[in-house]
Amino acid sequence: MPWATRALGLTLHHAESAVPEGDWRIGDLIEPGLRRNPRRAHLLVSTVLGKHLPTDPYRVLDAGNRLGDLVAEALTRAKRSAGDAGHGVAQPGSEAVVLGFAETATGLGHTVAARIRARCYLHSTRRDVAAADTLAGFEEGHSHATSHLLQPMPAAIFDNDVPMVLVDDEISTGATALDAIRALHTSSPRRHYVLASLVDMRTESDRRAFESAAAELGARIDTVCLASGSTELPADLVDAVAALPDPVLNPTAERRGDCVRVELPWPHDVPDGGRHGFLDSDALPFEAAVRDAVTALLPDLESIRAAGGPPRPVIVIAHEELMYLPLRIAAALADNGIPTRYQTTTRSPAYVLDEPGYPLRRGFRFTAPEPDAEAPRFLYNACWPDRSADPVDPVLLVIVDSPADTETLTAAGGLVDVLTAPGSDVLLAVVPCADPRALAATRTSSTARDSGPGRFGQALPEPLYGPEFGSYARDEVAWLLTDLSGVALEADVAERERRIQAGVAHYAESLPVEYQPDAAYRELFDTVLAESAERLALAVATVAELVVAERGSEVVLVSLARAGTPVGVLMRRWLRTRGIDAPHYAVSIVRDRGIDAAALDYLARHHDPKTVVFVDGWTGKGAITRELADALAEYEKAGGARFDPELAVLADPGGCVRTYGTRDDFLIASACLNSTVSGLVSRTVLNDRLIAPGQFHGAKFYRELAGQDVSGRLLDAVSDCFDRVRPRVGAQVRALLAADRTPTWAGWASVERVRAHYGISSVNFVKPGVGETTRVLLRRVPWRVLVRVADAPEHAHIRLLAAARGVPVEVVPDLAYACMGLIKDMKG
Repeated sequence: MPWATRALGLTLHHAESAVPEGDWRIGDLIEPGLRRNPRRAHLLVSTVLGKHLPTDPYRVLDAGNRLGDLVAEALTRAKRSAGDAGHGVAQPGSEAVVLGFAETATGLGHTVAARIRARCYLHSTRRDVAAADTLAGFEEGHSHATSHLLQPMPAAIFDNDVPMVLVDDEISTGATALDAIRALHTSSPRRHYVLASLVDMRTESDRRAFESAAAELGARIDTVCLASGSTELPADLVDAVAALPDPVLNPTAERRGDCVRVELPWPHDVPDGGRHGFLDSDALPFEAAVRDAVTALLPDLESIRAAGGPPRPVIVIAHEELMYLPLRIAAALADNGIPTRYQTTTRSPAYVLDEPGYPLRRGFRFTAPEPDAEAPRFLYNACWPDRSADPVDPVLLVIVDSPADTETLTAAGGLVDVLTAPGSDVLLAVVPCADPRALAATRTSSTARDSGPGRFGQALPEPLYGPEFGSYARDEVAWLLTDLSGVALEADVAERERRIQAGVAHYAESLPVEYQPDAAYRELFDTVLAESAERLALAVATVAELVVAERGSEVVLVSLARAGTPVGVLMRRWLRTRGIDAPHYAVSIVRDRGIDAAALDYLARHHDPKTVVFVDGWTGKGAITRELADALAEYEKAGGARFDPELAVLADPGGCVRTYGTRDDFLIASACLNSTVSGLVSRTVLNDRLIAPGQFHGAKFYRELAGQDVSGRLLDAVSDCFDRVRPRVGAQVRALLAADRTPTWAGWASVERVRAHYGISSVNFVKPGVGETTRVLLRRVPWRVLVRVADAPEHAHIRLLAAARGVPVEVVPDLAYACMGLIKDMKG
């Protein structure tokens, strides 16, 4: 039981959660704290905001992303109720602006805006920047610091009539939000407002006030939150808090910590946050600037971490309204394998008490580094969360912008002084503040996005070609991808699997470490290729001719990167022997996220969509087949062109498609390896922190693996068999054209039976077929492998991989596939 509940009766009650799974109840999201304020003596201490409590940066981002998803649903519902079934269903944020409340929600608001890809993000500010114009202002009732200013540059980026999303960490009464809505509605009336918060603790009376405000303004006001509840306040709480002993702040130690300063690079015309507006077109330069900033601070940080013993963890401390950039830096440090937590300073005083069950165990009071009538500032805890283990002395990475980089910052009583006093080592990182005049100069009044999908007020990107990207020749394939070769995306396989299964990361946001097989496995690949090249050639020729027979010779091959890309290259080679020069592109599709809309925009602009044929390597249970059909339907519904969802594959053991070279579950040599058989290109990446709106999905080119690349060998070995199989192709195609090729989805039914038999929680943990089983062993954390025949040659390489990774192989004679790979449930 929380200390404030046990000692004072301050109780938080849970009502309902909008997120059904995981730890997203009121008790998981907030803890009761105290403050000496006659207007409000209680404090809701968030466990996911990263303000008072040092928090895993990915937990903070996950909370913001989940809230963003709820916002997107609310925007879509409003469009549908208004009778508008337009493209807001696919990209609801493209028709909204987002406002985050200072100081607490500036980072949360930015995360929500990034999640829904908002037209513009702006946060209110208490820093009156002389070079910026003020559009509006409003007051906050219960806050220690009240005045909010809005200073978008120029005003036109925010002064419009599209739906507005207002983001705060909590809704206590909603008075602040209603004040803001009224103030903004006076100058820029809107038909729809959405108030988004982590928790909603309003009373019924407060909720009725929202209904009255909506009627008064003639607008729709929706609210969304991760969880709702209520606060039970003892009648004497203000007096009880006042009677508590005075808190002890600013601890000291015999040894004072050291401080090292580093100046981070930052372009003057790239916003470092949302104070003067953050447009969707700012996302790409922002991501590049974040990467450069992390690169600049890592040498000093690693030097401090390694001093005097084992490398220490890091707590990133953001200063006041500069929250999102430090959060992103914290996430990047975590991506680099550094144990990292994130929190921020605040203007609000809170009661500190070193008692188990109370969230504010340690506190610091310091002088504001900027000239301000409200001089005191505060920071809480600033210690590694695990207090039960041996004491951990983290490095404190304090990130401030240039206006806060004053003498007061490091003087006696300043932030650096009070943090080093108890012995903590500090790395002070200073970010140059974006110039609002430069931002205004580079922006125009036409910042709104075009209404079509994939149009973000910027030209479509251009394809990538080898040898600059990938080892395939330039005329073999055009990659509709963004080059992320310089970004560290690889994560430990087990840790990556844990995060994916815990729901805090999506598999497409990172990459597994590329598995490098031993000599025995590479020798097996050579054997498999030699033995199966002719069979592969026949399947390639068959599916290519089937496509031409049903779709005509004017086809555009679009392979699903990366498993489909070697097949697309081979189909193009076969068709060229027939005098058909079919363009070939590689695009990204991601399970649960859909196909790359920017790539579809590019294809629709350069080719007749009716000629596009999507190509993949093989089917498993058919998840990508369904994903493709759903994504293309959604794209068309969003106002895009109509593409034929029929997928052409080399092998269809799952019975999921009509266009295939064979339905045998046999070993396709390109499934044996990762990038070294796929043009040295990684699996595709869709990460909102790296891929800006309007960009293609990303991938990496592993140039360093050129010495192990066998991509060309596979293509040449199969192509060399074309003449040998040519006499058989005609009969094969005629037989297929005459056959009933209606998908049976037998593979999916088989997967469900296996899932039920082994008590597996999700079909996503069951990967059927030789190709998918290989992927499990190369990329995921396997639990076991099922085979139909113990020593079948088509899965000899799988048995080698399983032995190398210590994975048991079980014979299941009635298996519908040659083999299946089962992923380990990391929660079990």
